[in-house]
Amino acid sequence: MERPPANPLLQRLLRPRLLAGLVAAVCLTATASVWWGAHGDAERDANADFEYRARELVNNVAVRMQAYVQVLYGVQGLFASSDFVAREEFRTYIERLELPQNFPGLQGIGYMRYVPGTQLEAHLATIRAAGFPDYTINPPGQRSQYAPVVYLEPFSGSNLQAFGYDGLSEPVRRAAFEQARDSGLPTMTGKILLKQEVSDPVQAGFIVALPIYHNGQGRYTLAQRRNALKGWVYAPFRMGDVMAALGHDVLRGLDVEIYDGDDLNDSTRMFDSSSRVAGEAAHRTVKRLSLAGRRWTLQVSALPRVNGVLSDKPRAIAIGGAALSIVLALLAYVLAESRQRLRVALDHSDRMADELREGQETLLAMAEHAQGSQAVLRSILDSTVDGILVDNYRGTVLNSNRRFRQLWNVPEQMDWQNDGAILLGHMASQLEQPDLFLQASACRELDDDECRSQLQMRDGRVLELTTRPLRLGSEPARIWSFRDITERTLNERREEARHQVLELLAAGAPQQQVLDSLLRGIEAANPGTMCSVMLLDEEAKHLYVAAAPSLPPFFNDAIHGLPVGYGNGSCGKAVTSNSRVIVEDIRSDPLWAPYRELAARAGLGACWSEPVRGANGKVLGAFAIYHREPQRPSVAHLALIDQAGSLAGIAIEQARAADALRVGEARFRSLYDHAPVALWQQDWSAAHHALQELAESGVDDIAQWLQNNPSQLQRLAGLVRITDVNAAALAQVGAYPSRQELGRLGLVQNFSPAALKVFAQALLALENGVHLFQAEGSFLRLDGVERQNEVTLLVMPGHEHALDFVIVSTIDITERKRMNDELVQLATTDFLTGLPNRREFMARLEDEQARLQRDVGGRAAVLMLDIDHFKDINDAHGHDWGDAVLRHLAGLMRDSQRKIDMLGRVGGEEFAILLPGADLEAARAFAERLRQRIADTPLKHNGSSIAVTVSVGIASMAAADRSGDAALVRADHALYRAKRGGRNRVEG
Repeated sequence: MERPPANPLLQRLLRPRLLAGLVAAVCLTATASVWWGAHGDAERDANADFEYRARELVNNVAVRMQAYVQVLYGVQGLFASSDFVAREEFRTYIERLELPQNFPGLQGIGYMRYVPGTQLEAHLATIRAAGFPDYTINPPGQRSQYAPVVYLEPFSGSNLQAFGYDGLSEPVRRAAFEQARDSGLPTMTGKILLKQEVSDPVQAGFIVALPIYHNGQGRYTLAQRRNALKGWVYAPFRMGDVMAALGHDVLRGLDVEIYDGDDLNDSTRMFDSSSRVAGEAAHRTVKRLSLAGRRWTLQVSALPRVNGVLSDKPRAIAIGGAALSIVLALLAYVLAESRQRLRVALDHSDRMADELREGQETLLAMAEHAQGSQAVLRSILDSTVDGILVDNYRGTVLNSNRRFRQLWNVPEQMDWQNDGAILLGHMASQLEQPDLFLQASACRELDDDECRSQLQMRDGRVLELTTRPLRLGSEPARIWSFRDITERTLNERREEARHQVLELLAAGAPQQQVLDSLLRGIEAANPGTMCSVMLLDEEAKHLYVAAAPSLPPFFNDAIHGLPVGYGNGSCGKAVTSNSRVIVEDIRSDPLWAPYRELAARAGLGACWSEPVRGANGKVLGAFAIYHREPQRPSVAHLALIDQAGSLAGIAIEQARAADALRVGEARFRSLYDHAPVALWQQDWSAAHHALQELAESGVDDIAQWLQNNPSQLQRLAGLVRITDVNAAALAQVGAYPSRQELGRLGLVQNFSPAALKVFAQALLALENGVHLFQAEGSFLRLDGVERQNEVTLLVMPGHEHALDFVIVSTIDITERKRMNDELVQLATTDFLTGLPNRREFMARLEDEQARLQRDVGGRAAVLMLDIDHFKDINDAHGHDWGDAVLRHLAGLMRDSQRKIDMLGRVGGEEFAILLPGADLEAARAFAERLRQRIADTPLKHNGSSIAVTVSVGIASMAAADRSGDAALVRADHALYRAKRGGRNRVEG
């Protein structure tokens, strides 16, 4: 058959070389397009993997730091549970935490005590007396306040370098500590060099601190938190050790740089895991992380891979496509040649078969490479920290990783690949509430949102479940992600139980209520458990049930009063041996032989007991966890037992202390109400804050300022509140016995307006740290009568800084003062003339002599007066006339004296006058005027009159005299010269 003529154009296109070139160009173009798509997919996969690992790294850092902060919260709770935590208690508590095993990367935990500058010497003496004779505060120097490290555990190695270091002396540390003090929250310092950093390699460090406040003081305002500050608990960290604690798997393939704050420079860099990344990395991201009031910036870069970042798929496509292009080009060339060379058609067909076989081998090689890629994916899944399970919503399990099988203890021999229901049943058997899990696994709906839930395992573990929908080809599927969050959950539950117990203790709840609340919280957090606390009696011979809210009453009644001993159940042995006792099966354990039937009746299968110890290590009783079925405790269960036993010990001791405190308060209240002395309970805190505001405003001398501003002193007195009084106080001020009168009482019932200076003295004394102040003043009764009192102010211990609890006792001394005044009057006054007697005059004379000896150039004079012919007056007119003459003379002397002059009757008819500041001439003039006035003023008595004259002797006082009596003797001699000279005259 004749073939049709060929088309010339088609013939030219089908020439072997041209056709082969065209085929090769088309195939290579298609290969390049497919390779570019695969390359983009590989880049996106690599970027997604890098972003996932970066987020996982940030999450791990955040979780790790949160765990460290929770440890500090626990130490803060230790200080909140007691007014004073001894060094040994602190050491014991930290040792029980087992920091190296449970919290790797934590250098230690310390306590910095707040020490005002005025208390520095007392603080040094206290620490040195406690067994540290060489203790001192570093760096040295005088400062207004200090925060030395007094407790630090473990107290060994490089931690010894920080003992006594003052954290407030360095600006970065001080800023963080003051922020913690003002906010009451955990606060992290910036980049610092720890005092423990004494050897190479030197690492950047930081500190996380929590404030410790004095118990019983308010912390609701900034001023209250500052006044209530007791110190800080803190944890020092070396940045490299913290990152090393995360594990090498977290950092593998990544270069992690951590900076303090938002700036990325050498001065803020705290950590660099690798120096191999230079310039721009293939993948790099910056993450911000806020921790304890501080901001970190994490720059995460991907380390260069040996074979690049792409997977093998693009390379396989490139090689396979190029090979296939060549094959197809050769095939086209062969076919073209066959058209031209019909004679060698058979040879060409054989060659083409050979080429086809080579193509098949290439395809087989590509299939084998795809299987290798699937193995790499399997390896990646098996290395993840989460357990992964994939099903198709119909009960068929499509895939799982190694971590999943570890979390759920899947036996190697289980044939779950062929029957997914077997695997789901195995998982449900390990859960406390399997029905909810089985319902979720049977769900047929495809939701676009992921779902999260928590699964409580029978062995005490807690798993976080996250389900996400996905599509495998055209079939819907679901991926299950399981993460072990047991440690985090236990910390949260422990913290919640601790807060609940502390709230009950702060509210004064009885021990029974506190323990019931504690046990119910543990049972709620661990379904399937029943808890009890048994305590020793006073003789430590029997155990009684203190709390067991979920155990049957008949069981509690039967074991109440259980004798302590090895044969009396788990609790009896735990108390006797002071160690943990685990009974996995009550039915076969010899410890429960006497109570086996009782336990079976109560439905109890296992019992784990832990001794409850006090802060001093003394055994108080036993804490027990019961299960319905025989069971061996897991690691999570052992941690729960230990934590619950410790918390129960704290709750019991605090509840007992609260009961003792209530009894003491009742006794104090009875003594207070029935005390015979007037007692006032007062709050001076508002006046204290007002004085502090004055000092902050720039008033240096507050005492002088109050003296110059009496109205402000009255305002301060109005700030003092009377919060309580006893019956004696009400009676003292004339109030009714009922305390409804308390609203009518004010500070004037202690300090009258005339006694405000005494109030000012008391306020300044308390402000300067005086705890006991006594003074005499006056007060107003409610009927307006002012009386004298003796006031004593006592600042109660623990309230020295706030002055919010001051006990004031007042004694009415009005009658006593009146009697004292009368006695003084009788002792110093001549009863006939009303003038000072000889004793009082001589005392004033000696005072004047002492003044002259101190005052160079001072002057004074003494006059001695004697009535002329006084004996004749008595003999002629009688002693009543003599007494009248004495009183008449005393009255004339009073009318003539100056305010500074001193008069006195020193003998029968002898009188003396002290003239301060007068020389001999001035004294002579005064004496002459007085003599003349007496002579010109006769005495009129009973209608008659009699002339009276006096003789006067004068002497000046000299600083050289040993006593004032010398001048009086000289005046007496001058008096006798006047007598001898004719009387009624002045001599000196």
